[in-house]
Amino acid sequence: MDNRWWKLTLAVLVLLASTYAEALFSHHMKDFIKAVKQIEDEDPGSDPAAVLKMVRRAAGLNDAFIRYFLPNAEASVSELPANLSEYFRKAVHHRVLEDAKEEGVALTPDGTTVALGPVLLGIEAGFLSKSKGRARGLYQLTLARDLGLSLRHNSSGANRFGPDGCWDSLTSPQVFTLSDKPTLLTTAQVNGGMDGIILGMEVSTNSGGLPKLSSLLNEYYGHQLDSRGMDRAPRLISRRRRENFKALLLPPLLAKQAVKSVELQQRLAGHPKMEVKAKKQLTAVMKKGLKDFVHMYMDCPPFIPRCTWGAEPYRGTPTNLSLPLSHLFIHHTHTPGEPCLTFEQCSADMRSMQRFHQEDRGWDDIGYSFVAGADGYLYEGRGWHWQGAHTYGQNARGYGVSFIGDYQTRLPSQHSMGLVRDQLVSCAVGGGRLVSSYILQGHRDVVSTTCPGDAFYEEIKGWEHFGEVRKR
Repeated sequence: MDNRWWKLTLAVLVLLASTYAEALFSHHMKDFIKAVKQIEDEDPGSDPAAVLKMVRRAAGLNDAFIRYFLPNAEASVSELPANLSEYFRKAVHHRVLEDAKEEGVALTPDGTTVALGPVLLGIEAGFLSKSKGRARGLYQLTLARDLGLSLRHNSSGANRFGPDGCWDSLTSPQVFTLSDKPTLLTTAQVNGGMDGIILGMEVSTNSGGLPKLSSLLNEYYGHQLDSRGMDRAPRLISRRRRENFKALLLPPLLAKQAVKSVELQQRLAGHPKMEVKAKKQLTAVMKKGLKDFVHMYMDCPPFIPRCTWGAEPYRGTPTNLSLPLSHLFIHHTHTPGEPCLTFEQCSADMRSMQRFHQEDRGWDDIGYSFVAGADGYLYEGRGWHWQGAHTYGQNARGYGVSFIGDYQTRLPSQHSMGLVRDQLVSCAVGGGRLVSSYILQGHRDVVSTTCPGDAFYEEIKGWEHFGEVRKR
């Protein structure tokens, strides 16, 4: 057999391995964890750092910046089977293509999308930590490098971060498409960076035995809520990403780490040491840009976009709101009557309500601006900019936020109420969408209805900015 036939045979084998890997595993976090567990099962004695090193080698996460903090992935590491190596290369290697397809990301069971690279780098830094609670390079490897690049590249203040995007399938996701023009720091990268910091810090402080990587990921991303929802959920789960990140990292520290990352990249590239004046200017850019980051990813609550819960298109042309608005109206859905505790159920409830509003009531879309699930997320209805159909005679003046469930005799979870009362309001006021002197009412304050239920209405009467207006 001549060389041409050998090359052709090799190409076919590589193609078959790639096709097999794609058929076996999707870009869902559950499948990624299965692939990690396969490595662990084939070598039961391997420690988590060794497994991470193998995955990092397959994914090509081994540039000079990474090697400054972590061991060379090419040195003394076992080879993965061809199918797994190809899967990890596609699953972890991050890039955004010209057609706005984002690779190296995974759909998690809670409905959010994360970049896998920073998650794995953060965990490896944590496992290699030599002092409790301090992991060398943790912030630079997970978030600070990409944050510094994004802020330095776009110092004008417009669209520095994001966007989020949509999957081609929620059961077997393969393609993730960004919903707008990409920046150098997408929402998936931010989510992955936050998770990498949280999990890296967790394993660096763990005084017990080292957990298996698959177990750590499964407990964090796969935790199932019981009937008490987020009010009794454990601390270390992905649904608490933003609150855990906020508790771990102060913005000035993140700005400092972003500056350090830029300095290190320049030094590794052979450039001279940054002058004092240039460093001061860079620090000012980072501090200024970080205000937008804090607003988007720390002050604002986590949202599940329309495309992720499976929204049908708006029928007709939406009416744009004139911002900022003056009112916030609180509703309960009544039907569905039970709080939703999973991404799947909350998404099904959203689709059911949209179908009822469009088909039975003849509206253009689901009526609410946002909807609070009991799973730790707010679901995007008509959103910040489209006028809703939630509060008769008041839709142009305020946002309508509904809580999934019937709250005539009971309250929503404390966590879901906090998402709206504290985070959504702070996000709206801070983003110029709601005036700081806004008025909050229940649906029944302006329309003859029992909404948002007797028990819940008594609760919101104690919320800040509550006030009554004349009923219609």
